Amino acid sequence: MARRVAYWPGCVSRGFTPELHGAMAAVAPLLDLELIELDRASCCGAGVIAEHNQELADTLNARTFALAQQTDGELMMNICSTCQGAQTECQERLDARADYREHINAHLAPDGLRYEKGLTNKNLLWLLVEEIGLDTVRAKVTRPLSNLRVGPFYGCYIVRPRERLDIDPERPRDRYLDMLIDALGGTVVAYAGSHKCCGFPIITMNQEASLKQAGRHVGDAIDADADCLVTPCPLCHLNLDFQQPAAAATVGRDLGLPVLHLPQLVGLALGLEPKELGMGRHVVRPTRVIDWSTAVVGQAAAA
Repeated sequence: MARRVAYWPGCVSRGFTPELHGAMAAVAPLLDLELIELDRASCCGAGVIAEHNQELADTLNARTFALAQQTDGELMMNICSTCQGAQTECQERLDARADYREHINAHLAPDGLRYEKGLTNKNLLWLLVEEIGLDTVRAKVTRPLSNLRVGPFYGCYIVRPRERLDIDPERPRDRYLDMLIDALGGTVVAYAGSHKCCGFPIITMNQEASLKQAGRHVGDAIDADADCLVTPCPLCHLNLDFQQPAAAATVGRDLGLPVLHLPQLVGLALGLEPKELGMGRHVVRPTRVIDWSTAVVGQAAAA
């Protein structure tokens, strides 16, 4: 029986990276997930709004939480780790004080919405490990990612601060990408930048520093013989893939490393083709770089 989840795709996956939204839609049935899309939800603010107006940011996210609670989904799921971090911070404030929560709910009342403490909101990565389970994911693999060397790129918002994100020895969420890659049959590649910032948050303030960060991480992964990176964050994807040619020029070296969205990597292992997963939209085309004849799927070069 399919697990119903209130699905928050985030604004980036429906704007700059529509291949991520499409890949999630394609993968969901294979994971026995039924997505109840929160198509009226607002942007999470990505932490930026809270810097200028915390009450506005909390109201926007409380509205999303309230919309999720109006569905019959078991929990709320997102596919953007930046959303996960920003929403978790807002939810922490809302849940900590009843009087503040009531104040925020007063803003929602005209639309017939109300947030009640205790909503569970999980990134797809967390849901795969904690709700579906890696043994179940492993059993669903029809095309093991054999010979594919994958560098996990966690980014910032899904690994810190540890206490807020409930990362502990019993719930090692800062290792979940590694664990998932292994469950899909791939080889995990360790490299220096896997848990560092991609540079996107400062792209408009200091472009050179931002591109240096992205170029350094991609270069480190290449030096560790990775075939590709995978990330649960579309903003990281923008800096690591979309900006990769500019990053290469900034750091003064050739790069050319494909960067996959998390649902794309899962989809490949579950039998979907690169074209079905929107890989033709990437700046660094995965099918042009990875030798798919020996890694993953033989016909992918025609995609």
